[in-house]
Amino acid sequence: MNSNLISRITFIAACVVAASGCWTSPKSQSPEGPVNYRNERVDFSNTNVKDLVNSNKAMNSNREDDRSKKEGYAANLPSGFEQPTDDVGRMLLREYGSVFVARGGVTPPAKVVFRDQDEVSGFQSGLKTSKATIGGSRLELQAPAMEALQAAIGQARAKGLDISPRGADSAKRTYDETVGLWKSRVDPALVHWVGKGKLTKADADRIKGMSTFDQVKEVLRLEEQGIYFAKDLSKSIIYSVAPPGTSQHLSLLAFDVKEFDNAEVRRILNENGWFQTVASDLPHFTYLGVKESELSGLGLKRMTSSGRTFWVPDV
Repeated sequence: MNSNLISRITFIAACVVAASGCWTSPKSQSPEGPVNYRNERVDFSNTNVKDLVNSNKAMNSNREDDRSKKEGYAANLPSGFEQPTDDVGRMLLREYGSVFVARGGVTPPAKVVFRDQDEVSGFQSGLKTSKATIGGSRLELQAPAMEALQAAIGQARAKGLDISPRGADSAKRTYDETVGLWKSRVDPALVHWVGKGKLTKADADRIKGMSTFDQVKEVLRLEEQGIYFAKDLSKSIIYSVAPPGTSQHLSLLAFDVKEFDNAEVRRILNENGWFQTVASDLPHFTYLGVKESELSGLGLKRMTSSGRTFWVPDV
């Protein structure tokens, strides 16, 4: 085969493969010859057109497979979501992660843990929010969540029922407020465990001196050894408070309901897009913004405990 014929076959092969989408033209990517989608130099001199096209189809198929690996819960997370990379982060995602797939026109956060007040303020400042006085407390939520809550309150009132907050901090919270709740559990627990000989005073002082972000990880690791920080010191601290930076109240998509024991109140809230999502926190409802029949499609699974239904990440 002469050199002109080889050149013509090479040119045709490059054109065919470029047209099928995976390979790029040499002019746009490399002055030295055709390159593939990884920007690697490709030699066509000993390859026929059929082999090239089949190879390209297989490569496209592999890339489609890579995209399809994200399904269920992972596929419904916000764009750019920061996946946790350690065991503590993954545990927090399982515990509080339903909020990340919220719909109904709201904005869920794109990370499991906010590091400090600046990160929380930056996120909250970009939200469209609404305020209302409910049960004597001035509360703030993302606007669609507040609208749905007000609808539920009206629906309950028509049945002679109340839906009211447990307290003034039942909706929006700041990072600093969550730190205060956290310390109200951690500081007394450190004193207790030093007294029991489970921790040295030096250990307790070291933990108290940590940044809150690092302290959360340390406390949860200690709980794996049976050194618990809940208010009654018999179970995990997450049964008492959410670690700072993880609370759904920071997203303005959570509401603590005084009447959480009333099954009809729970049903009305569910009808309006509010669901229980944290099994360790019975008064806590999360605005997910969809019908109950749509929750499994977001990658959430139903969990039943004490006659109540919770929707948690299926991970």
